[in-house]
Amino acid sequence: MNLLFLNLGGQEIILILIFPLIFLLIPFIFYLVFLQSFFRMISIENQRMSPSSVWLLLIPIFGLYWHFVIVKNLSDSIRDEAISMGLQLKEEKPAYNIGIAMCILNCCIAVPVVNALAGPATLVLWILYWVKASEYKNQLSQSLVAVSNRRRE
Repeated sequence: MNLLFLNLGGQEIILILIFPLIFLLIPFIFYLVFLQSFFRMISIENQRMSPSSVWLLLIPIFGLYWHFVIVKNLSDSIRDEAISMGLQLKEEKPAYNIGIAMCILNCCIAVPVVNALAGPATLVLWILYWVKASEYKNQLSQSLVAVSNRRRE
């Protein structure tokens, strides 16, 4: 099927190609800022990776692998921070399962036919992972505030 019948000019084609990229890139930048701030919030002895290394997700293809690393390290960092603060968590590996599922589906986007289902599913799991990680960040920050208030008294 030929798309020439649409009679699109150069500017329209650029808009069609760039708009989805910008539409997805802006939330992704906010996601990276969130991840970086989460790693910064965790005490240095419990950080499994440098907060600034989350920006390596922007490297094409390598970012697919690096997302697996971030999910594992964030889960381990959350667990270690909770243990050091004396917090009881609901999961043994916080946010790990949903994060790994998101990463696997993200890799499946490259597979023809499967990508039609994997793309929307990845988006849903990405949002769910972000929400789950945000819940843990809030839980840790509230506990951190409570611990610092006890130390002041």
